Amino acid sequence: MSRTVRRRLITGLLFISPWIVGFLGFTVYPMLASFYYSFTTYDVVRSPIWSGLENYTDLFFKDALAIKAIYNTVFYAAIAVPLGIVVAVGISLLLNAKIKGLALFRTIFFLPSIVPVVASTILWIWILSTNFGLLNAALNAVGLPKVGWLVDPNWTKPSLILMGLWGFGGAMVIYLAGLQDIPEVLYEAASIDGASSLQRIVRITLPLLTPQIFFNLITGLIGAFQVFTTAFILGGASGTAAVGGPANSLLFYSLYLYLNAFNFFKMGYASAMAWVLFLLTMLTTMIVLRTARTWVFYGGVQ
Repeated sequence: MSRTVRRRLITGLLFISPWIVGFLGFTVYPMLASFYYSFTTYDVVRSPIWSGLENYTDLFFKDALAIKAIYNTVFYAAIAVPLGIVVAVGISLLLNAKIKGLALFRTIFFLPSIVPVVASTILWIWILSTNFGLLNAALNAVGLPKVGWLVDPNWTKPSLILMGLWGFGGAMVIYLAGLQDIPEVLYEAASIDGASSLQRIVRITLPLLTPQIFFNLITGLIGAFQVFTTAFILGGASGTAAVGGPANSLLFYSLYLYLNAFNFFKMGYASAMAWVLFLLTMLTTMIVLRTARTWVFYGGVQ
């Protein structure tokens, strides 16, 4: 290595050294430390004691709350993510039409996605209130009984899914960009061949929109596995003593991880939960990536 190349290398490393130090200190070290702590009994106050696979065996075979949290999380992800994709694609198709005031409509539908999570959750608590909520008032107006959205264990997760659908603005923008990238000549050729509007959507729009659907599916699954803030606030607003809401119906995996780490000070157990979450997320992402070759199309190439 010549002197000039060495000097440039040193100069470049010095410029990026803050990032390197931050990455090593705030990402790599915490990950390695948490991996070690996951095999120990550690309560922050005392030194960690090696316990082997005890945390992992307790998580899967002895902790009923952990199983409940996994079920709640998987249930939410299995319904909220596909339903969110359907709603976002449907609204995007409507907002891609050439009508007057289209920019205004797009802005209105996008605004909920930029509202802070805490503020939107408090708003929904008011809307879903059993006694004076707007949604129950609307149900009474059409002769239907009130629903305990936040107090009935059978309705808490549907309430959370409903709240999640409200913030589809980010996905909508991605779908709109994909829709505008589809060549008009394809629709014109299909119209000449006598294809109906539904057939054009099924045969042209959706196949060419699969890259955007694929991206939002991956990010949606990752976000669903880590749902925390909304469940934490709703659990506290449900009127129960437990943060997990009535009958622990809002006890999601990330929320239970937080409780173990910062309420019960079981840092070793929480670290094991974090690594299980990481492996579950990575496994799910890999499965979706493997199946993508059968249904995702890039510019006519499968």
